[in-house]
Amino acid sequence: MIKAAIVEDQEILRKSLKIVIENISDIEIVGTAENGEEAIALCERENLDILLMDIQMPVMDGVKATEEIKKRWPNIKVIILTTFQDVTHVLNALNAGAEGYILKAVDPEYLVQGIKMVYYGGSLIPQQLAKEVFGQIQLNNNSQSDQNSNQNSDQNHNAMNHPYDLYHQEIKVLKCLTQGLSNKDISEKMFLSMGTVKNYVSTIYSKLNVKNRSSAIIKAMEESLIEDKKH
Repeated sequence: MIKAAIVEDQEILRKSLKIVIENISDIEIVGTAENGEEAIALCERENLDILLMDIQMPVMDGVKATEEIKKRWPNIKVIILTTFQDVTHVLNALNAGAEGYILKAVDPEYLVQGIKMVYYGGSLIPQQLAKEVFGQIQLNNNSQSDQNSNQNSDQNHNAMNHPYDLYHQEIKVLKCLTQGLSNKDISEKMFLSMGTVKNYVSTIYSKLNVKNRSSAIIKAMEESLIEDKKH
């Protein structure tokens, strides 16, 4: 049985999520918290598999809490509960170690599927919300580019032509990651051993300078690294 907890400052949402999740699945909600500090205390008391974590909360927000929890309990997987208004904070949460994010208003069945996907090693990057996140990234990138000198812009353009030295097989593995496939799924799809897949994933993290799957997926989609191209 998957043991999960809900971290959300709105009591009605905490209670409703707990009732819905337990009624339609075998996932056990072993605790709830209303801010990041309570979430950390909860992790100290319970042997958790999954944390559903709100971003904007009093006392300690979800990004800071995620960062602290992933440092102390890297085995606990964090799914960020968010709204469209929170998209500017999603990248910070992913960089802090979260395995994915999902809208608070999502269909409960999809939420349960997402929890199970993350539990079994996948990443949760819903396309609907990803468009908003990547759109925000693009706006930020364009704003920064406008502030650069022509010389710096030329240097950045040249760097983007070959930003990461990813080989063809690594790009294929990265594409599988963006599809939410686990290492086992990738192994079966590409006819590779589990050890080889793990090595590829580790190399991809190193080349992209990221810490987890979600950050790798964000960077891949942000910089169009999963297009069919050869190195």
